[in-house]
Amino acid sequence: MASAHDFTFTTIDNKPLDMKSFAGKLVLVVNTASFCGFTPQYGELQKLHETYGPKGLVVLGVPSNDFGAQEPKTEPEIAQFCETAYGVTFPMTSKQKVVGVDAHGLYQWISGQAGEAVAPRWNFHKYLIGKDGQLLESWPSRVSPTSKEVTGAIEAAL
Repeated sequence: MASAHDFTFTTIDNKPLDMKSFAGKLVLVVNTASFCGFTPQYGELQKLHETYGPKGLVVLGVPSNDFGAQEPKTEPEIAQFCETAYGVTFPMTSKQKVVGVDAHGLYQWISGQAGEAVAPRWNFHKYLIGKDGQLLESWPSRVSPTSKEVTGAIEAAL
């Protein structure tokens, strides 16, 4: 049976990022965009990273231009924006497609596991991947990263 650990990304600074390196950790995967009404969630994601990172949570930002063309920037520009505007220090991937036939393999796997109903419908959709690489939960854009819903699931899985 496949797991999230079977996939690889390229980091925002063009290095390989093997999801296997996160085995034994929780991973919160979030498709991000710099020009979205939900962009301030970057600050909340950074707070999760700082609070739960030492306990075994990895926040993984996946920039995407799939919704409303709200991520037109290049990877260096995205990295600069995230660091300057929100102090982001959690890992980020290169820009990815997250919906449709050209979606990154991890997103295709998620839809295959949980159905199209959990495919991202907008920027800042969140997926919690368990320590074993299996999908545990997903939340739409409107659910705040620091909501009790999300933090409760993180705490329960840690």
